[in-house]
Amino acid sequence: MLKKEDIAKRIAEELKDGWYVNLGIGIPTLVANYIPKGIDVTLQSENGLLGMGPFPTAENIDADLINAGKQTITTMPGSVFFDSSDSFAMIRAGKVQLTVLGAMEVDQNGNIANWKIPGKMVKGMGGAMDLVASAENIIVAMMHTNKAGESKILKKCSLPLTGVNCVTKVVTNLAVLEVKEGAFHLLERAPGVTVEEIQNATEGELIIAEEVPEMKI
Repeated sequence: MLKKEDIAKRIAEELKDGWYVNLGIGIPTLVANYIPKGIDVTLQSENGLLGMGPFPTAENIDADLINAGKQTITTMPGSVFFDSSDSFAMIRAGKVQLTVLGAMEVDQNGNIANWKIPGKMVKGMGGAMDLVASAENIIVAMMHTNKAGESKILKKCSLPLTGVNCVTKVVTNLAVLEVKEGAFHLLERAPGVTVEEIQNATEGELIIAEEVPEMKI
């Protein structure tokens, strides 16, 4: 099974030169540390930054530089700061080519639930609803199952939805899945993980090719 850092590394391989990319809270923020050489992307943080860099080392932490998840970050040369209204104008206008989000559940129709568990206090949805409503390319980074071993890759989400028919791909600690035509299509499996293990951990409909390659991490 993959570690969180490995999930981020695999998602980083999806980045295309020249893209503007928004990284959500949690595993997605780690993608900033693994951008492939030769790929020039601009990372956007919805609290008002274009040009976010990787996480700082202990020697160069600046407490005034944070991402939307309140983690300290670095900036790249030429980065720009602005208020959140301008940031969300960029998002709502479709200027971001890729959004990477965490999730509690994803289902086979591309629905995502990532903001609320009924009965638990939350501060609000944050920017997630705008991101899933505006981006054409949404990759989800998540664990395949919960702590009880129950699938989070579902036929139908049980938690309150953040977005509908919006997820294009899911990268978990077990597999890379493409979401299309009302099903999950197994593209790659984590090193050492069998197709059968992935199938047993997936509640939603899973389409499996004759040969499923291992991820290259």
